[in-house]
Amino acid sequence: MPEFKHDGKLYYNPIEFALSHIGGTWKMPILWRLRTKTMRYGELKKDIPHITHKMLSTQLKDLEAHGLIQREVYAEVPPKVEYSITEKGKEALPVVEMLINYGKKLMGTYEIEYP
Repeated sequence: MPEFKHDGKLYYNPIEFALSHIGGTWKMPILWRLRTKTMRYGELKKDIPHITHKMLSTQLKDLEAHGLIQREVYAEVPPKVEYSITEKGKEALPVVEMLINYGKKLMGTYEIEYP
């Protein structure tokens, strides 16, 4: 496959490009939680207890920059911010679900129980 550039970064294949959008430890879990409902920052943090505040903030900004989630700020005191998945983000959900199922199957081969 030929290499290509996007936003000044060199990519060697489409997999690398896709993973730059949804890869890593936290992006897919965030997308998965937003698949059915809009959530506030605190709800996401509570639902993903091992993520740090800095990492959650960084990942939300990155997902928003890639157009996978939408951030809506309400003019209230204190400020109210909600996150929801976009149509572009919904397109990634079958991939995320496939990886979840593959991970569970793989865990079974190692006799790892999943709640």
